[in-house]
Amino acid sequence: MATDKNFTIVGAGLVGSLLSIYLAKRGYKVTVYERRPDLRKNRMSAGRSINLALSDRGWRGLEGVGIDDEVRKIGIPMKGRTIHNLDGKITFQPYGKNHQANYSVSRGGLNCLLMDIAEKHEVKFLFNERCTHVDLKNTITVFENFETKKISEIKSDRIFGTDGAFSAARMALQTSTDRFTYSQTYLDHGYKELTIAANAKGDFAMDADTLHIWPRGNFMLIALPNLDKTFTCTLFFPFEGEKSFASLDTKEKMLKFFNEMFADAVSMMPTLAEDYFANAAASLATIRCFPWSFQDKLLLLGDAAHGIVPFFGQGMNCGFEDCVVLEKLMNQYKEDWKKIFSEFEAVRKPDGDAIAELAIENYVEMRDKVADPKFLLQKKIEARFSEKHPDKWTPLYAMVTYRTDLRYSEALTKGRIQDEIMKKIMAMKDIEKKWDSEEVEKEILKSLVV
Repeated sequence: MATDKNFTIVGAGLVGSLLSIYLAKRGYKVTVYERRPDLRKNRMSAGRSINLALSDRGWRGLEGVGIDDEVRKIGIPMKGRTIHNLDGKITFQPYGKNHQANYSVSRGGLNCLLMDIAEKHEVKFLFNERCTHVDLKNTITVFENFETKKISEIKSDRIFGTDGAFSAARMALQTSTDRFTYSQTYLDHGYKELTIAANAKGDFAMDADTLHIWPRGNFMLIALPNLDKTFTCTLFFPFEGEKSFASLDTKEKMLKFFNEMFADAVSMMPTLAEDYFANAAASLATIRCFPWSFQDKLLLLGDAAHGIVPFFGQGMNCGFEDCVVLEKLMNQYKEDWKKIFSEFEAVRKPDGDAIAELAIENYVEMRDKVADPKFLLQKKIEARFSEKHPDKWTPLYAMVTYRTDLRYSEALTKGRIQDEIMKKIMAMKDIEKKWDSEEVEKEILKSLVV
């Protein structure tokens, strides 16, 4: 422990707040600077936010500082997906085995809790502080206060950039270092938040232990439960085109579209029209960059290093896992920060790239394939084989979401191999009739050996 060291964290979001707890518990003096107002005083300052699905990788990050039980109090377990088909048919698809679930949590609620816990460990938070410059060589971070316009030059021993997809800390690396690689790519689809209200009795209007999805091919609506008995809904939709945010430009057009595509949801959305036109459509970006560090002075974590789209529910979980990996390296290399930073980016960069790719692919699965009988049959075959041979096969979703011992990059590689095997299996004659036969089982085993 080195209590004489002062660390600066840029960004008081989920990853920055959790990281501050990890560092403070090691004896470091930690100050976190945030450009937004204090979320605990003004919840509206949270901005737009897709509800988050907290899964095993994220829980591992919380367990690492012993706060998982506190967080569990503000989460709702979801055991699988409930699919709402266009014809009105509703089906349930479990995520995995009986004990496996993702927890629906409010981004703002979780962020507030993490900051409260961090302050108990003597972490200092300063708000309305916009990072305007980072002097990498001298570890000086410059902030401008939004309210007073005061400029502060903060000298510290280490700087950690956890300030999100459009990171000022990352910009310092981009503009001040040689051979910095950066890409920012957007989907043609964006998202808009809506609400399913509590029913007349003040209870959930639908099953609350599940993620609800209305898959419609090129777009989808999802809903996650909240503690106040409402559901936060998110419409993922093209920006342009015949069916798009651009085309639904009047109340009449929007309501006609929703009644055609999401009829069962509309009856539970009394503020649909108000929500739709009050909440602007937001973009979905993937951020890739490298390196993530500068000498032993600055390190990027979370979305600042690897911003991803939300379709595998792993953005927060991946960021929390960053904290776990960093903690392991701090235990291993003690105060050799140059080694810690270089090893961190070498280990985590392939995983950041892998989950970014998987997240984009999972969007296609969620909006389209989950309602496809062929796809559902494939999942049944995989689940049956995995149950009989758990040492030989874990479905990709389970590898990514529940296998904390498996890196994202390893899950991607294994998933690719399994996908090729399943293409051959699904092409077998009469697979619909013999999907659970010994013949199919032997064919998978043979393919795995090859």
